Amino acid sequence: MSSPTLLNRLTFRQLQVFQAVHRQRSYSRAAEQLGLTQPAVSAQIRQLEQALRQPLFKYAGKTLHVLPAADTLALSTREIFGQLSRLQMNLSNINGKITGQLNLAAVSSAQYIVPYLLARFRASYPDIHVRLKVCNRSQALERLAEQQDDLVIMAMVPEDERLAVMPILDNELVAVVWPEHPLLDMLSPTLTDFARHYVLMREPGSGVRNAFEQLAAYQKVALPHCIELGTNEAIKQGVMAHLGVAALPRLAVQLELEQGLLSALSLPDFPIRRAWCMVYQRERFPTPVAELFLRFVREHLAEYQRHFKGPASPLPSHGVACLPMLSS
Repeated sequence: MSSPTLLNRLTFRQLQVFQAVHRQRSYSRAAEQLGLTQPAVSAQIRQLEQALRQPLFKYAGKTLHVLPAADTLALSTREIFGQLSRLQMNLSNINGKITGQLNLAAVSSAQYIVPYLLARFRASYPDIHVRLKVCNRSQALERLAEQQDDLVIMAMVPEDERLAVMPILDNELVAVVWPEHPLLDMLSPTLTDFARHYVLMREPGSGVRNAFEQLAAYQKVALPHCIELGTNEAIKQGVMAHLGVAALPRLAVQLELEQGLLSALSLPDFPIRRAWCMVYQRERFPTPVAELFLRFVREHLAEYQRHFKGPASPLPSHGVACLPMLSS
C-alpha cells in the first residue's frame, strides 16, 4: 500500500487505542483506561489492521499475543505522539502558556517526596495536567519495561545501560521499635537480636522489603518471624501498636520519631541508604513536559535536599493557592 493511502486511512484515535492495547496487553483493560467499550476498542483495532494490511494481535484462548507488526508500530506510535507533544508545547510557548500532560509512576516509599516535587512544579506550570500512579518496586519495573509512563521514580534501580537515571533524594531505611522496647536497653543490639522479634514487612516485590532482605542475607541473618502488611503506613501503625518491629523509610516515620511515638534503633549497617531516582528508557526520549519536569527538579534539587534532611517543617510558600484557574 502506498504511503498516501496509508495516511488517508490512519487516524490518531486508532493509534491511541492501539497504544493502550499494546501497553495493557488486553482489550478490556485498554477499554477501561480509555473510557470505551470493549467492542469499540475491537473495532478500532480491526480498522487499523485493515489499513495496515497486517494483523497486530492474536488471541490464544484468553491470552492476547502481540505480533511482530504490533511491536514495530508501537515504536512509530511513540515517535508520532512524542512529536505531537512537542508541537503542543511549542504552540503553548508561542501563546505564553505551557500545557500538556505529565504521566508519572512512583514506588510507594517515594510518595513522601513526590507531592512536594509536584506542588512546586504545578505552581510554576498550572496548565500541565499530572497523573501519578503509586505502586511497589516490581510493578514500577514492569511499567518501566512497558514504557507506560513518562518517568518512573524509584530506588534500587537495576543496572541497565538502556535506562537513563537521575538521582534526586536520599532514601534512608531505619530500624524502628516502639518506645521502651527491650532492644533499646541493649548496649549493642544486632540484626540477629532484631530478627528474634516479629518483623513487620511489606509484600514481595516491595523495594523496602528487598533492601532489608538483602542486608539480612549479607549478614547471614534468618528472618523466621515475619508478619506481612500491605503498606508502610500499616507497618508504622503496627509498630506503634506493639505488633512487631520494622525497617521503614525515615521520611515515613520522621514525625513519629520527633514526637516520641517511635524510636530508631542503632543496628550495624543501618540506616540502609538508597537514592530515589527519576528513570526512563533511553530509547524513549522524554516528552517536552517530562523534560521540563526533569529540568525543574534538577534546578530546585538543593532546596528539596535541605528541606528533607532537616527536621519536619512546612515548605516556604510558593505564593500560589491550590485553586483551579477559573475562566471569567
